[in-house]
Amino acid sequence: MKRILSSLGIGAATVDTVLPTTLTAGDTVDARVDVTGGNDTQAVDGIYFALETRYETDESTRTGTIDSHRIADSFTIDPDEDRSFSVSIDVPYHTPVTMGKTDVWLDTGLDIDWAVDPDDTDPVEIRPDPLRRTMLDAVESLGFTLRTANCEASESLFSSHRFVQEFEFVPRSGPFAGELDELEIVPLPEGDGFDLLVEVDRRGGLLTEHFDADESHERLSLESTSDDFERRLRAAIERTL
Repeated sequence: MKRILSSLGIGAATVDTVLPTTLTAGDTVDARVDVTGGNDTQAVDGIYFALETRYETDESTRTGTIDSHRIADSFTIDPDEDRSFSVSIDVPYHTPVTMGKTDVWLDTGLDIDWAVDPDDTDPVEIRPDPLRRTMLDAVESLGFTLRTANCEASESLFSSHRFVQEFEFVPRSGPFAGELDELEIVPLPEGDGFDLLVEVDRRGGLLTEHFDADESHERLSLESTSDDFERRLRAAIERTL
C-alpha cells in the first residue's frame, strides 16, 4: 500500500533547493538540494532544474523555460532518509530581469519512474548583468523612469526567441520631457552582447496615433560597458523627433 500511495505522490520523497534569493544574470550560483525520503524506498533517476518565467501571448499567459539541466546520477532514498547534494546552477546572461511585472523562479524536481515527480519552486530576484545595467543607467541619465517590464511572445517576429523582455520608460525630466509619450527597449541576446530594439512613441494628435505615425524604431548594439551608450541612445532618440 505504501508503494501505491508513493506512486500517487502521497507519502513520497520530497525535494528542497536552498539557494540565494538574489541572483545576477550571467553568474553561476552554488546551491544545495535536500532530499527527504517518504514512507517507502524510492529509486530516483535524477534531479532536474528549470529556470522559468511567464510571458504573454495574444490569448493567454504561458510559462517559458529560460534554461534547464539535470543531474543524471541515480540514487535510492530510504524512508525518512535525508540526503543533500551540492550543485552549481548557471544563470544565463539573457535571463529576464525581475523588474516591473517580470517574475522568475527555479523549479527543482526528482525523476521517479511510475510516480508523480516531487518538485520544489523557489522564486528568485534577477539583477541585470553589467550590459543591461549600462542600458538602464543610460536611460535613467536621460530623464526616463521605468513604467513596467514584462515578457511577451515573439516567435512571429524572431524565430530564435520564443519570448523577449520589453522595458517601457516614460520621460520625467531631461531633454525629452514633454517630447515623448514613452520609450520602449527590447534587448535581444546577440553573441556576447545584446541587440537592442528601440521604439520611440512621440506625442501626436489622434489622427497621427491612429495610423501609428507617432512611432519610430531604431536598433542599437550593446557589446561593452564603456562604449558611450548614453550618447548613442540619445542620438537614436533625437533622430526620431
